[in-house]
Amino acid sequence: MLALLGLAVGVLAGVFFEPTVPSSLQPYLPIAVIAALDALFGGLRARLDGLFNERVFVVSFVFNVLVAAFIVWLGDQLGVGTQLSTAVVVVLGIRIFSNVAAIRRHVFNA
Repeated sequence: MLALLGLAVGVLAGVFFEPTVPSSLQPYLPIAVIAALDALFGGLRARLDGLFNERVFVVSFVFNVLVAAFIVWLGDQLGVGTQLSTAVVVVLGIRIFSNVAAIRRHVFNA
């Protein structure tokens, strides 16, 4: 419940304060959002499976974002940023759709 409250506060703060992202960080924002969505849907799936742990969720959320941003940064340093960004999006996208499918099964087969 605390995670949902934090998410709501963060969304409202973003709407009201309209933060700007420095241009040097803009390539990393979409990847960070996708990584955060992966952790969010994974946490929801864990909740429905009865396996949710707040510590695991927070660590997963932070490390998903950091690792995804690091991979994109590494790709930029190697000159293959677009390819590694695409790889990160594909992998996290597959995980998101897998979690959403499991959530759908929980909701409609209950």
